[in-house]
Amino acid sequence: MKNDITILWADDEIDLLKPQILFLEEKGYDVVAVSNGQDAIDKCTDPQVDLIFLDEGMPGLSGLETLQLIKEKRPSVPIVMITKNETEGLMEEAIGSQISDYLIKPVKSQQILLAIKKIVDNKRLVSEKTDSNYQKEFQKIFFTLQDALDAEQWFDIYKKLVHWEIQLDKTGATNMKEVLTSQKAEANVEFGKFIDKNYINWVNGKTKGPVMSHNLLTEKVFPLMTDKVPTFFILIDNLRFDQWKIIEPMISESFKLKSEDYFYSILPTATQYARNAIFAGMMPSEIEKRLPSLWLNDEDEGGKNMQEPEFLKDQIVRNRLNFKYTYHKILNHAEGKQLEENILNLMTSDFNAIVYNFVDMLSHARTEMEVLKELASDETAYRSLTRSWFDHSPLYNALRKLAEKKVRIIITTDHGTIRVNTPSKVVADRNTTTNLRYKSGKNLQFNKKDVFEVKNPGDACLPKQHISSTFIFAKEDCFFAYPNNYNYYVNYFKNTFQHGGVSLEEMIVPFAVFESF
Repeated sequence: MKNDITILWADDEIDLLKPQILFLEEKGYDVVAVSNGQDAIDKCTDPQVDLIFLDEGMPGLSGLETLQLIKEKRPSVPIVMITKNETEGLMEEAIGSQISDYLIKPVKSQQILLAIKKIVDNKRLVSEKTDSNYQKEFQKIFFTLQDALDAEQWFDIYKKLVHWEIQLDKTGATNMKEVLTSQKAEANVEFGKFIDKNYINWVNGKTKGPVMSHNLLTEKVFPLMTDKVPTFFILIDNLRFDQWKIIEPMISESFKLKSEDYFYSILPTATQYARNAIFAGMMPSEIEKRLPSLWLNDEDEGGKNMQEPEFLKDQIVRNRLNFKYTYHKILNHAEGKQLEENILNLMTSDFNAIVYNFVDMLSHARTEMEVLKELASDETAYRSLTRSWFDHSPLYNALRKLAEKKVRIIITTDHGTIRVNTPSKVVADRNTTTNLRYKSGKNLQFNKKDVFEVKNPGDACLPKQHISSTFIFAKEDCFFAYPNNYNYYVNYFKNTFQHGGVSLEEMIVPFAVFESF
């Protein structure tokens, strides 16, 4: 059976290896045999070469020298070193040069076959196993979506979808990724119906809902702070659950994960509403009533998230909490470096709130900049870009400094974001909000199937700017577009990441607690 795998084998005694080469060819592998390092270097540039067997003890260019030169030309090609000498220094040098495996002479045919399967066939076998496992899970998720789910069950569904999304990313299983994308879209349809039915009752206290933005600190954070361990509450703006799962292993290298949880962002899933609600510990209409001089509506001039320190102070006083706290907002790299340098000075406070704004900037910049649209063309690339940022960020460096101390780290966000692809026409007056995923205004005309409508903002604990003001929230992957210049705006905003509306990605967000080892 043909395997479509080509092996380059370099050994100065290649003629003595004809039985092994014949064995591999009978198994369906193509073998290119050379007798010295230079020929191996020349042949390795052939893109058909999938794997290289390299004799360590060749005269002239040694195996290690050949290895280094091949890696310069083909850094990702797997190399198996074959040696008579298993000395510790030699193998450390070979492993440090990124060999994939090594075999000790005399090599047997079955040893060679096992090495090939372990290296070359591993990705295919993992891919096939992942595909098979997701196919089984697909059926379970499909039938679960037909049930009447509660808030926690929706988190379980979303968590499973994110898990399989990341697993399929690793295997490059394009066909199954398309199936998963379709299933996630179906889940968002049902999730929209769930929010239609339950959201107003949650925020009004008519039915018990999940922990949400406005009670996050009182329900999940302040109860932890009875042991006097310095707590760092790190809110990475606009961090989706899948982006969290990409950076979580990096944080787990330095800290022990105590719990991975979730909460629901309030509507609109926008910084002005969701993050203010977190720090104030109140819904927006309550903030406006209690602190009218600090609350700004959409149409008001000025920054909408400038009062978070005052909101936090008011919540701490209101709850009669007696601890020392700080608040820091990081808006650029220079401020991040300053945080990194001073992070240990914050150990004298019981509670340190840190708002880190990179991911939100990435989301908005991707809309504006063509180069970022290319770099983050889909969810897979968006996750990869998030991991790359975090890996080189002052925030990650600051966390590693804290790992040497006895601290508690909380990683969370205010809301997520969704990639929008379906335009939905809206007719509105000039005072209507400009957000693509929610609108607040008078006399709104829209497609009812695309939105969650709140006719009376007070029902959703939202400020009422005018007597006839209403709110509408886009569901699934819809985004609002006006009839004027419709095609221009559709082309401009399609396939961008937006927030403000109703979706799993925007509303169900991570909350993770770490402690020092």
